Amino acid sequence: MTPVQARQGFNLSKWALDHAALTRYLMVVLMVLGIAAYFQLGQDEDPPFTFRAMVVRTYWPGATAQQVAEQVTDKIERTLQEVPYADKIRSYSKPGESQIIFQIKDSSRPSEVANVWYQVRKRVGDMRYTLPQGVQGPFFNDDFGDVYGVIYALEADGFSYAEAKEFADDVRQRLLRVPDVAKVELFGVQDEKLFIEIPQKRLAQLGLDMNQVLAQLGQQNAVESAGTVQAPQDQVQVRVGGQFGGPDDLRAMPIRGASGAQLRLGDIATVTRGYVDPATVKVRHQGQEVVALGVSMAKGGDIIRLGRALGEATAQIEKTLPAGVRLVNVQDQPKAVVRSVNEFIKVLIEAVVIVLAVSFISLGLHKRPGNHPLWRRWTLDTRPGLVVGITIPLVLAVTFLAMWYWGIGLHKISLGSLIIALGLLVDDAIIAVEMMVRKMEEGYDKVRSATFAYEITAMPMLTGTLITAAGFLPIGIAKSTVGEYTFAIFAVTVISLVLSWIVSVYFVPYLGTLLLKVPPHVPDMVAGREEPHEMYDTPFYVTFRRLVNWCVEHRWLTIGATLLTFALGLWGMGKVQQQFFPDSSRPEILVDVWLPEGSSFAANEEVTRRVETVLRAQPGVETVSAWVGSGVPRFYLPLDQVFPQTNVSQFIVLPQDLKTRETLRMALPALLAQEFPEVRARVKLLPNGPPVPYPVQFRVLGPDPAQLRLRADEVKAMLRESPQMRGVNDNWNESVKVLRLEIDQDKARALGVSSQSIAQATRTTVLGTTVGQYREGDKLIDIVLRQPLDERAAITDLANAYVGTSTGRAIPLTQIAKPRMAWEPGVMWREGREYAITVQGDVVEGLQGATVTHALLPGLRALEGRWRAAGGTAYRIEVAGAVEESAKGSSSIAAGLPVMLFITFTLLMLQLHSFSRAMLVFLTGPLGIAGVAAALLALGRPFGFVALLGVIALMGMIQRNSVILIDQIELDRARGVPAWDAIIEAAVRRLRPIVLTAAAAVLAMIPLSRSVFWGPMAVAIMGGLVVATVLTLLALPAMYAAWFRVRRPSPEEVAMVRSTQIAH
Repeated sequence: MTPVQARQGFNLSKWALDHAALTRYLMVVLMVLGIAAYFQLGQDEDPPFTFRAMVVRTYWPGATAQQVAEQVTDKIERTLQEVPYADKIRSYSKPGESQIIFQIKDSSRPSEVANVWYQVRKRVGDMRYTLPQGVQGPFFNDDFGDVYGVIYALEADGFSYAEAKEFADDVRQRLLRVPDVAKVELFGVQDEKLFIEIPQKRLAQLGLDMNQVLAQLGQQNAVESAGTVQAPQDQVQVRVGGQFGGPDDLRAMPIRGASGAQLRLGDIATVTRGYVDPATVKVRHQGQEVVALGVSMAKGGDIIRLGRALGEATAQIEKTLPAGVRLVNVQDQPKAVVRSVNEFIKVLIEAVVIVLAVSFISLGLHKRPGNHPLWRRWTLDTRPGLVVGITIPLVLAVTFLAMWYWGIGLHKISLGSLIIALGLLVDDAIIAVEMMVRKMEEGYDKVRSATFAYEITAMPMLTGTLITAAGFLPIGIAKSTVGEYTFAIFAVTVISLVLSWIVSVYFVPYLGTLLLKVPPHVPDMVAGREEPHEMYDTPFYVTFRRLVNWCVEHRWLTIGATLLTFALGLWGMGKVQQQFFPDSSRPEILVDVWLPEGSSFAANEEVTRRVETVLRAQPGVETVSAWVGSGVPRFYLPLDQVFPQTNVSQFIVLPQDLKTRETLRMALPALLAQEFPEVRARVKLLPNGPPVPYPVQFRVLGPDPAQLRLRADEVKAMLRESPQMRGVNDNWNESVKVLRLEIDQDKARALGVSSQSIAQATRTTVLGTTVGQYREGDKLIDIVLRQPLDERAAITDLANAYVGTSTGRAIPLTQIAKPRMAWEPGVMWREGREYAITVQGDVVEGLQGATVTHALLPGLRALEGRWRAAGGTAYRIEVAGAVEESAKGSSSIAAGLPVMLFITFTLLMLQLHSFSRAMLVFLTGPLGIAGVAAALLALGRPFGFVALLGVIALMGMIQRNSVILIDQIELDRARGVPAWDAIIEAAVRRLRPIVLTAAAAVLAMIPLSRSVFWGPMAVAIMGGLVVATVLTLLALPAMYAAWFRVRRPSPEEVAMVRSTQIAH
């Protein structure tokens, strides 16, 4: 065999061997630093990503939903449109309330988000004067990224709300001292109130009206400056007493009657201390009302360490709490993270074992010469495998060091990326060790073999590594929420790939000279007793050579078969179900319960208690926690939050294990529908990836709310007819009941009664009016004047309300107003300043949202066409939900593809110095698509966002093998080998390293393929790489021969080459 000429120039492997002491030192130091860095890495469940959403809330008491939409919501939305990076402006208007969810573009940098929120506050603050009188707010909330990973319930059975709040405040104070705790929020706290209840009849007897009592109470309790006396030596503050010091002061307060007589307030009213009525958000745990404490971790903290610290702190706190007060853990994220990190470490160890097994067997299994019994026929040399084995912890250690330096913590994305990288990072080491072993078998000494690998394979290997890394580039430069969420895939794989090349050209040669031993036949060769032998003349290689020969001979047939495989792959991909992100593998189940729009808090609480009882009775349920009047706080980063509303409750159901979770998920929807037909219940699992409310959503937009309602009902009917949909609903919900007071304006004018005084009188009757505040220590307690319950519990009680006239007398409301029942919209959603109704629903078991959306779309487009034909051109249907979010994510990845393709092609040009050869390698990139489709269909896995990233990265892995093969052909041709022989011999010689590296990558993915999140990506890469490796070894030689028109050499040419080789 002709020796390959060494390339002149700097040889890093030789330098490493010449400076062995430095190499040893670096190896030990990097290993130690890497292990230390691993323990410094922050651990969390999800990677950090910025929430680019803000909520602007405004209140306008007394206005209808449409008035709020036109006068308040629209004006604020117009201002928000001018804010930099403005993207989506969604809002709902309810009677007296406006809420706008303002989203900025995913392309905005995380560092700019805080400034955008400042701009929103400033601009909305500047336009506030254009809003109607009586508007309260706007109020802003941009704290969406806070994750309350640990939630405690404070059970205080037999204690009042006020006492429970005091205990909770004390616990909060102590929890804030725990390291890494950023914030502790209380949920389910009920504010205290002082109620003054005066019967209307009593006031009428005394000739008083509510407004007079209100005025007198307000004047008595005011805090006014009485000035300062400037004495010669001192300043003396003047204080006026008389403010209320407690309920007794209120009862003793004199009230002047119409006749001028003095009465005490206690004579005509009952003064009681109570709580906000109707109640605000309540929290229940295991059937008991509790105060919840949400603990949020500081940025970059270690959730597992925080969990341990909190465990110690709560054990101490429990000892100091009074008897009957308990602190119970409701949500324990550290426990979930420990479980998932341990699971990943187990998978990582499995993958390492598989890769080591591949390395040991493939590099060290040799057939013994001579005839031996079957069990003695093979021998295993563990040394080559050991060299590869040592590189794995070394590369991982340096990767951990780099992750620590760039602030990448351990979470589900980075841990999964490490496993993906593992199959790739041994490739370079395997190629280098395989070359060393081969050269030693051919008779070279250790040092020459080690430096030879650098000369022949270092540059193609570097190109291959950089091309594989470039495959992950679109993730790195994607400007979207999902890009930010999955950024660690890019960072971790690229860091480890580049490091693996450095390790394989710097440390592997040193380890090789240290550990590898000279094969038994080499000393004989050196002594001249044995001829240098050709390694590739075994029966296996002879068969493979014949196969490659056939493919090159019948090149057009081979290329045709390859194209057919590719076409079948594309067809197969069309059959694979699409998905955005899979559900989480956390055990919790969320149950949403929606009552009709306009339901009271009391009705909601009553239903919640009943639902809670049913849920707790289910077998396998450990705990049930409920938030009444709101969704649960964000205890898990990708949670889709439900905003506080009186008609909603959300439950966290914690089953024993994942098997029970699946049983409950299947059984609960039917059970809840049967037991509670009056509510809309929805059972869902925790999601992965950025939050999406429903798998299938269609948005119907248009200018006129009444017309829009009719059109949305048509869409809803169409979705309900589909057998693939369940639980179809829309977000405008039901209309609400309204009691309209038709006022006889002539009579009212004559009596000197205004609409404002009527509104005030009715408000005081039904709700009560705040007349001041009573100060107790650091607490401010509202004093509320209202009528007793028996005078405000029924709708008919409004008829007995009295209104003050200009003469000072009070008249019954029914003398000037006629009550009439009516209906009006309960909630009106808008999207980008247009009225929008979102029709949404879940899909039946076994189907994905994207699949059902695409199936429904043609019918909806036809419906839209009918509207247009009938003249309704202003109304349209848009796809929303998971499909919309997925499209945003995919388009941000697609934006990075041109950059990836450019870098890949440039690297190929630098390595191969020929456009034709670079193009040939480039074209092999998509060949794995058939394997991807076959693997996903065979295993029934959906093609999700993470799998898409895998397929893009797969192109780089395939091109890496092609580069090494084409580079080998060029080397052989440069040595004077005829093109035909060079093609076939290159395929034969590169068979082992190409198959080994592919096997390492594919087999390392097997443990990962069980994961819910990473499974589809692992399966896609495995299937694609297997098919692409076969095509690279068989179709690429045929493509090369066809492209360069290589023909089989004549017998004379073969004889000439043979004689040249013998002469050598």
